[in-house]
Amino acid sequence: MKKIRIGQIGTAHGHAAGKLEVFRKSPDYEVIGIVEPDPVLRQQAESSEVYRDLPWMTVDQLLGVADLQLVAIETAPGQLLDHAEQCVDAGIHIHLDKPAGESLIQFRRILDQASRRHLTVQMGYMYRYHPGVVLLRNLLRKGFLGDPFELHAVMSKRVDQTSRRKLAAYQGGMMFELGCHLIDVIIDLLGPPESVESIARHSGSQNDKLQDNMLAVLGYGKGIATVKSSALEVDGGARRHLVLCGTEGTFHLEPLDSPKVVRLTLAKEWGKYRQGFQEVALPPFQRYVGDLADLAKVIRGEKILDWSPIHDLLVQETVLKASGCPTDV
Repeated sequence: MKKIRIGQIGTAHGHAAGKLEVFRKSPDYEVIGIVEPDPVLRQQAESSEVYRDLPWMTVDQLLGVADLQLVAIETAPGQLLDHAEQCVDAGIHIHLDKPAGESLIQFRRILDQASRRHLTVQMGYMYRYHPGVVLLRNLLRKGFLGDPFELHAVMSKRVDQTSRRKLAAYQGGMMFELGCHLIDVIIDLLGPPESVESIARHSGSQNDKLQDNMLAVLGYGKGIATVKSSALEVDGGARRHLVLCGTEGTFHLEPLDSPKVVRLTLAKEWGKYRQGFQEVALPPFQRYVGDLADLAKVIRGEKILDWSPIHDLLVQETVLKASGCPTDV
């Protein structure tokens, strides 16, 4: 099967190198070039094995390549949307890393233009194909957990001073940077919230403006979902988790990034799942592999993307509200 020709714009995003590594190893893709106009970032990337032997191009050179089908946008968040709009205007599918910039109006325009031109925009939220999240989605939709009334999710880490300075450029702080991954999952599981409350604190001793300790509360009729994200937690990755409580059962996934089991408690037996507490084994999870394999099927016309533009727009609106950012720009 002919490989999908792909280029990447940007190396600044935290997912850029890991995603490129998956693209290069995948039998579905042929990476034809990288764009990085910043000389310092380009020099850093050129010293990395992930970028070795790939052509470096300008944006115009990349978009002018014959049969280019897909561009991965992996810049800093503030530059994501401008490059995404360039690619969509050029008639090219995009993989757009998270979060979808700070302008909801521009993001809506990009999605509308892509839909009119029958182009795919895949967002880079990394838990969509997570085996634990897939299991939770299935259990919830089959009714095994009953009616959800509580969801609690945490995604934190300890951020060094250099990274703090970069993140402080964005009003939304750690909810914008990390909490967006969790909000994507919550919207998929529970739908649009009726209300969104944002609580932001600068709790660290560092002399910067980063909102480094944040909480969002999403209201759902009789239910509540909370998202917590900070830049201060020592070994925060080990405690990243998602817990959903329903009237018929509780689902506990921890840690998020490399879980071996799910802790499941059910009020009654459902199929292969027994009443009471049990641990359900999960297959290994590797970031980006499932996302990019599914994207190849979409581009080849074998299926449609499971996440609609309506979902992506709703996620971005909720991310901005949860981060204390305006939604009218």
